[in-house]
Amino acid sequence: MQNDQVLAFRMQLIKGNEAEYKKRHDEIWPELADLLKKAGIQEYYIFLDEVTLALFAFQKLGAGADTSGLASLPIMKKWWDYMADLMEVNPDNSPKVVACPEIFRL
Repeated sequence: MQNDQVLAFRMQLIKGNEAEYKKRHDEIWPELADLLKKAGIQEYYIFLDEVTLALFAFQKLGAGADTSGLASLPIMKKWWDYMADLMEVNPDNSPKVVACPEIFRL
């Protein structure tokens, strides 16, 4: 991944919402998926720790990716509002995110 950037972060699911969280992501809005791809997100994975309900997310960004403006877009805010009842969020309904710095790569 010479020209690619990798981001990893953790979010927190609220107990009892595991199935609904997966369902909503299985049915991600096509316009949101397109927007993420246009911003340069080539791959986006979210994993669930079923014991702690921590969500671990991993994004691979292509060279020249710019995700800085996503948070201000109406579709992103609408998605956050849609997901807010399932997870820990900030006052603007954006997910509470903890960055996970890279410490090893093979």
